Amino acid sequence: MVISKKIKTQFTCQTCGFNTSKWIGKCPDCNEWNTFIEEEQSKNSLSPADSNSKNKMNTPKTISDIQSVKQDRILTGISEFDRVVGNGLVPGSLVLVGGEPGIGKSTLMMEISGKLANINSDFIVLYVSGEESAEQVASRSKRLGITSKNMLICHESNWQNILEHIKKFKPSFLVIDSIQTIYTGEIASPPGTVSQIRDVTYELMNQAKGFNITTFIIGHVTKEGSIAGPKILEHMVDTVVYFEGDQFGQYRLLRAIKNRFGNTNEVGIFEMHEVGLKEVSNPSLYFLDENLENAYGRSISCIVEGSRPLFIELQALVVENKYGTGRRTTQGIDTNRLAMLIAIIEKYFGIPISFNDIYVNVVGGIKLLTRETDLGIIAAIISSLKNKPIDNSIVFLGEVGLTGEVRSVPMAEIRIKEIVQMKFRKIVTSERTAKEYAGKYKISIVGIKKANQIEQIIDI
Repeated sequence: MVISKKIKTQFTCQTCGFNTSKWIGKCPDCNEWNTFIEEEQSKNSLSPADSNSKNKMNTPKTISDIQSVKQDRILTGISEFDRVVGNGLVPGSLVLVGGEPGIGKSTLMMEISGKLANINSDFIVLYVSGEESAEQVASRSKRLGITSKNMLICHESNWQNILEHIKKFKPSFLVIDSIQTIYTGEIASPPGTVSQIRDVTYELMNQAKGFNITTFIIGHVTKEGSIAGPKILEHMVDTVVYFEGDQFGQYRLLRAIKNRFGNTNEVGIFEMHEVGLKEVSNPSLYFLDENLENAYGRSISCIVEGSRPLFIELQALVVENKYGTGRRTTQGIDTNRLAMLIAIIEKYFGIPISFNDIYVNVVGGIKLLTRETDLGIIAAIISSLKNKPIDNSIVFLGEVGLTGEVRSVPMAEIRIKEIVQMKFRKIVTSERTAKEYAGKYKISIVGIKKANQIEQIIDI
C-alpha cells in the first residue's frame, strides 16, 4: 500500500502578498476582491530569515568604527537617464523600471545596455528576455544600431538556468525583461504570481549585492498604473523609475519614485523616433507650438519637473451644449480639478458656463499633478468662450482657491529666471509673488488677488 504524501498549500493575494490557509473572496489587507490563488508551499526554498541564519553572525559596531566606502558612479552615456538615477549608476544596485505596455521600456533598456557595453571592454552586459526570442531582441538591437560584442542576449525564463549563465559569463550588468516572466522551479506556482516574483527578486538581490552586478528589472504595470506584483518588490530594489507618456505620442518622461542613492525630484525627457529614443536636453520650449499666434483658447504656464522648469501649452475648447448636460473631457489634468475651476468661473466671474461642453488638453502628453497651472487653465477657458486670443508673450503662474483667490506657487524664482531667459514679456501671478520679485528681473510681473481680474489684465 502506497501512502501519498499530502502537499501543503496556501492561498496568496496577488495584489499585496497576504497569505491564508483558506480561500476568501476579499483580502483583509488590501481590500481587493478575488485576488487569492492557491500555491504550493516549497520546502526547498528558504526564507530570508532561514538563509541569514546559516550565515556567520555579524557583530554590531559603533558608527565611528564603520568606514564608509565611496563608490564611483558609472555614467551610461544617456544623460537624461543618469540625471534620474542620481548622476550615474551605483555598482551592485537594483533598478526597477515600470511602465505601460508599448511605452518603450525594452527600447530604453536596450539603448542603455548598448551604451554600457561600449564604455569599457571589460564590461559584459547580459540581456535576458523572457518575453521575446533572442532573434527578436537581436533584430531590435540592430535597428537601434547596437552591435557591441560585449552584449550577450539570451531568451530564458527559468531562474536556475539564468543563474548558471551569471556564474559562467560573470556580467557587470544584468537586464531582466521582465520579472513577471521569470520563475524558479522550487515553487510550484506559475510565473507572475506573488511567490515567484518575491523569491526571484530576492535571489536577484543576493546576486547583485554579492557579486557587484548592476541589475535592471523591467516590471509590468496593472490597469491602475502601479507595478504588478506585491509591494515588497519595490521595497527590495534600490531604485524605482517609471517610464510615462502617451504611447501614441512621441514624448516620454522617466520619473524616479524611489532612489536610495539620489533624490526623486529629477525627471528625464525623451522623444520616440523610428530609430529609438532621442534625449530632449533642452525641453523648456519643446511642448509649445509657436505657429499658433492668434489662436484663442490657448495659454502658457510653467511647471517644475525635478529641478528643471518646463513650459507647457494649455488648450481649452468651450462649445455650446444642446442637450442640457455639459460634457467635461480632459487630457493631462484631473477632471475633478477642471470641474472645480469651472465652478469658480461661474461663481466669481459671473459667467454661466456650466451648461457648455468644455474640453481641456495639455499639449505633449504631460500629466499635471500640481496646481500651479490653475490660472492658465482659467485663462484658456475664458479665451475660448469669448473667442479672443491671448498674447504668446504672457505666462500664467498661480493656484486658484475656492474663494477665487490667486495663491503663490513654490520655486517661483526658478520659474521666473527661466521665463526671463526665454524672452517672455509678462508674468501674471499672485499679488504676493509680484511684490516679492518686483524690480529684480527685467520683465513685467503683474500680481492679482482674485482670479476674475484676469479679464482686465489680458483684455479678454
